[in-house]
Amino acid sequence: MVLIVGTILAFVYMALKPKQDDNIANDKRKQILSAVHITPAADGAIEQTFNKYIVAGYLLNKDGSIADSAQNVAFNIDMKNNVKLEERKLPVFKCRLDDGSLKYIVPVYGAGLWGPIWGYVAVDDNGTDIFGAYFSHEGETPGLGAEIANSKFQGQFKGKKIYVDGEFKSISVMKAGQKPTDGSQYVNAISGGTITSRGVQAMLSDCLTPYDPFFKKLQSGTN
Repeated sequence: MVLIVGTILAFVYMALKPKQDDNIANDKRKQILSAVHITPAADGAIEQTFNKYIVAGYLLNKDGSIADSAQNVAFNIDMKNNVKLEERKLPVFKCRLDDGSLKYIVPVYGAGLWGPIWGYVAVDDNGTDIFGAYFSHEGETPGLGAEIANSKFQGQFKGKKIYVDGEFKSISVMKAGQKPTDGSQYVNAISGGTITSRGVQAMLSDCLTPYDPFFKKLQSGTN
C-alpha cells in the first residue's frame, strides 16, 4: 500500500511540476514588471507582456560591462543564493516602455524581521534616478512590516536620486521627521515596522552598491 501511494504521489508531483514552475516564473515576471509600473492585462498575458517590455537581460562584470547576455541568464539567477556568494552575479533587465524610454531593473534581496525580503528597483537610463520599486516579503507582520509590499510605501522611491554630487548613495529609510546625515535621499519608514524598514535600507545598500560602475556607465553614455 505504501509503495502504491508513494508511486501515485510521485506521478502527481511530476505531472504538476511544469505548471508549478510556470506559475513561479510568471510571478517573478509580474514582480519585475511591477518595478516599472506595468500590470499585465490578465494572467494569461504575463509572459507576453514581459517579453514585450523586457528587451534584454544580462549579467555584468565588476566594471559594469556586460559579461553574459545569453537568453534567460539574468532571469535564472536565484537571489537567495546569489547574495551569499563572495563574488555575486549582477543581473540586469533592460526595459523599453511604450514611449521609447529605457529603464534598467536590478533585483535586491535581504532580511526583514521574520524572514527574507526582496524586490526590484528600476533606474532611469540617466543612471541616477529611480523610476520605480517593488518589494515583497515571506512573513512580515500584516499592517506593520508587511506594508513594504504596498504601493504607498513603494511609490515613495519614484524620482529619488542614488547619486549626490557624483557619489553613489543608496536610499535611506527614515522615521518621520528624521533625515540621513550622509546627504542621501530618503523615504519614510513604516510606522511600527522599524526592523523591516531597516532591512529594506540595508538590502538596498548591499545590493545596489555593486552596480555603481554600471550606473556610472549609464551616466556617461558608454553603456
